[in-house]
Amino acid sequence: MGDVLNFQDIVKKSVLHLEAFRSISYVDMILGLACAFMIGLFIYWVYRKAFRGVVYSYNYNVSFVLMTMITALIIMTISTNIVLSLGMVGALSIVRFRTAVKDPLDIVYMFWAISAGIASGAKIYPLALGGSLIIGLTILWLSRRKVREQAYLLIIRHTDDATGGLRIELRKLNTKLKSKTVRKDFTELTVEVMLRDDNTAFLQTISAIDGVLDASLINYTGDYAQ
Repeated sequence: MGDVLNFQDIVKKSVLHLEAFRSISYVDMILGLACAFMIGLFIYWVYRKAFRGVVYSYNYNVSFVLMTMITALIIMTISTNIVLSLGMVGALSIVRFRTAVKDPLDIVYMFWAISAGIASGAKIYPLALGGSLIIGLTILWLSRRKVREQAYLLIIRHTDDATGGLRIELRKLNTKLKSKTVRKDFTELTVEVMLRDDNTAFLQTISAIDGVLDASLINYTGDYAQ
């Protein structure tokens, strides 16, 4: 029983051996950060190629590269000493990230960058490189698959004279009413339309109805307020 160490003994032992910082060689540090940097660039390239949202953000994409490298740096730091690891956990626990992530796929990229950084910092380079390659190819393959039906927002401004004709044309489509605004001179309709193969010929038919002032079709990804 005398050989059993409790948590307090482990902490005291770690304090007496703070020189464990020197256990990380410059070669390991350069290899870990280089591996994280290369994987971060690969994530950057995959995100740019596979992006299918509304507005592409360069700064958001670059953050994946830095996130991978910073995670690797943290893992290399806390792996040297238990006191440092506890202090790092305490420091990170007070950080609050309040940026809203609208696309669920962006969360996948975040976890990918963090996981690759952890593997690189832990010097598990085959897992970091091989796993990132498989994940990247999977995302590219899924993004290249043709979507049979896509959602669009159809915005129509019309007068009362076009109500009957619009009702007939909208029944021919797979639509769902999103909003309706009635003004003094016209009515504005916003409906969700499911289209196959980008067939937008119906837009000309709707625009030609007497009483229709204008008709707009917008690609809908769920980022608009409902």
